[in-house]
Amino acid sequence: MSANTMSNGHGTHPNGALSHAESSSSADSFDDEKDEGSATSNYAPNGYSQLPLQSHNDELVGYLYHSGFQTGNYSDTILQVQQHNYRLHAIILARSPFLAHLMSTSPQNGGQRVIYVPLEQEPEVTQEGFAIALGYLYSSISLTLVRPENCRAVLAAGRLLGGMDDLCQYAYEECKRSISVHTIGAWLGFIDSLPSSSPDGTSTPSIANNTVFGDYARKLRDDVFHFLVVTLPEILDVQSPHAPSSASGPSGRDVLLQIFSQVPFDMFKAAVESPVFTIEADQARFKFAKDAIDLRKRGIARGPGLEETVVLAFGGSNGAGSAVHVTRKMKKRPLWKVNS
Repeated sequence: MSANTMSNGHGTHPNGALSHAESSSSADSFDDEKDEGSATSNYAPNGYSQLPLQSHNDELVGYLYHSGFQTGNYSDTILQVQQHNYRLHAIILARSPFLAHLMSTSPQNGGQRVIYVPLEQEPEVTQEGFAIALGYLYSSISLTLVRPENCRAVLAAGRLLGGMDDLCQYAYEECKRSISVHTIGAWLGFIDSLPSSSPDGTSTPSIANNTVFGDYARKLRDDVFHFLVVTLPEILDVQSPHAPSSASGPSGRDVLLQIFSQVPFDMFKAAVESPVFTIEADQARFKFAKDAIDLRKRGIARGPGLEETVVLAFGGSNGAGSAVHVTRKMKKRPLWKVNS
């Protein structure tokens, strides 16, 4: 056999594997023989009703995850991630475009390759989230570790490493489900950390380019916005702006006011003015916005500089959205009278 037909000590194809065309031809021949034999025999080939491929694949993936990822057996690459070291395998890590680039640009001076992974500029990528995304390179078993408490970090890590769209979509769906009355404060803090929103409070063209979350940042902002204007008022059963507090605690309107007092201004303005906001009557919405702004002056909008106000447009909305409008302008400086 000539040198140009040899690869890794085998024939034309590396590791003795058949080409796709050859394997397809062999499979077709096998199928033809099977069809011919089926007319005279009711027995499956080799005693199997079907080839035992799936169980073998499951066993192999489980072995890779346990012995390769969890134990680090036969590792050839060390990932240094903040205070943690991972003993892993270059052939698996190369599934991530981010890690493949780091490996290709990092010198290897004999022995195991050592790769430093910089996470200082990505505060949303936690150690737990990064470990789950790393494990996903070896097996989808990692999906079972995604929970409401870590889903956003997993999404950030998956987006950073790349090449794992299914994990990112799974983590995003978990993020969406995790938005609740109890977690909305944390989600508002996350939204406030994103690039400034557009005038409608939902998205900007630059969000996808300025955050590790990419287009998921826009989706999450829109999900939080929808929760504020539709889902949350329905959960709290906000029926009247003057609903009294119950003996067991604050009314739904009071809870909604407390939450809206922490909403970033662009989203607050868009929510109050939104045509789908559950508080539909203009007078009730105006009163709600006024009460929310009073609370905001003691917290998120406290201090010198800008002042938030709400107005009720004369003549109503005329069917073109809400007649309630929220504005923010510079506070007027007090005038001092000088006595002569």
